[in-house]
This record gives sequence, structure tokens and C-alpha cells, in this order.
Amino acid sequence: KLFPTAWSQAMVTRANAAEADLIVVTGDFIDGSVDMRRTDIAPLQGLQAPDGVFAVPGNHEYFFDYADWMRHLSDLGMRMLANTHAVVTRDATHLVVAGVTDLSALGHGHAGPDLDAALDGTPPGAPVVLLDHQPRNARSTAERGIALQLSGHTHGGMIPGLDRLVARGNNGFVSGRYDIGGMTLYVSNGTGLWPGFALRLGKPSEITRFSLRSG
Repeated sequence: KLFPTAWSQAMVTRANAAEADLIVVTGDFIDGSVDMRRTDIAPLQGLQAPDGVFAVPGNHEYFFDYADWMRHLSDLGMRMLANTHAVVTRDATHLVVAGVTDLSALGHGHAGPDLDAALDGTPPGAPVVLLDHQPRNARSTAERGIALQLSGHTHGGMIPGLDRLVARGNNGFVSGRYDIGGMTLYVSNGTGLWPGFALRLGKPSEITRFSLRSG
């Protein structure tokens, strides 16, 4: 069994050890229904960051009961950003953390990604960090003046050779940092494995820490 309770607890311990101001998760938490995986995912309630824990759904959240997962993840303390945003304020300075639903949502009868809705009402001039599970639309996102996009979905390509196919399906964005028209895109390899192909070779899992600076 992949990702039992002990594994989830270990990942939470490592994430909290980074002492980040805020924590984000870019989707694909786990496969299975809430009833099947409730115990395995329970440690996520222990994620701690002074400015909050934010997340968006990935495509795998739609494979099971999307509404159940969104409610349960919220109950675990995560602020789910489904075509909406939050504002983090320090003194008189604002940082927007926005999130969109997954590209697969429409095929499952749910609202698709809507960047206009996600950005509606944001403070003028505030930098935006966008959580978008899939990286393929990053070039159009950059045209909207987003400062940083955080994505996942690709698992870093998993193994040499397969990463070329993953690149074709994601407009060339597979792993790590990309500079796109003044926007930074970071595509995480993910923290675990995909059960459908539970193998990595030269594409390590990661928990990534970012330092954001003004100017």
C-alpha cells in the first residue's frame, strides 16, 4: 500500500521542519475515496504555517468524489482555492495566493479553471502566486502578470525517456524552474509516487522551499 499514515506523518514532519511562513499543495493528494484513505491522510491536519496552508485540486481529486475531498481537505485545515484567492498581509504589503481548478474538471461535471474569477477583487499592484496543478497553460498565465506559478502533475517525468512524452503533453514544462515572460514557473516533481507507475529514476521526490523577495 502506497502512502500509509506513517508516510504522511513523515512528510508533514519534514514540511513543518522547514518553518515556512505559508505552505501550499498543488493537488493530487492521494488516490481513493475519503472513506478509503481517511486514516492515511489524517496527518495533514498537522501542517503548520503562520500565514496558512493553501491548496488546489489536482486531476486525481476528480477521479473519486470531488465534493467529498474538497470538504475533507478543508476540514483538515487547508484553504482550498478553487478559482479564488487569499490575501496575505504584512504591515501594508499584500501578497495574493490564487488557485484554479484542474483542467480535467469540466470532463467530470465541475467548474473548469477560471483565472479571471480567481483574481477578481485582488488588491491593485499586489504580486500574485498562482497554484495551478497542470503547468501546460503557463505561457498564457504569464501574460496576465502573475509573478510566480506553482504546479505539479508531471511527477518530473518519472524516468529518463518518459520525460520526453510528459513534455509533449505539458507544453515542454516537466520539472523545475522556467522563466516565462517575466513570470517564474516552478514544476514540482511531487512528494510521492503515482500508483499507476510507481517508479522513479533520476527524478527524485521533493518538498520545495521558496524564498520570496520584493523588488
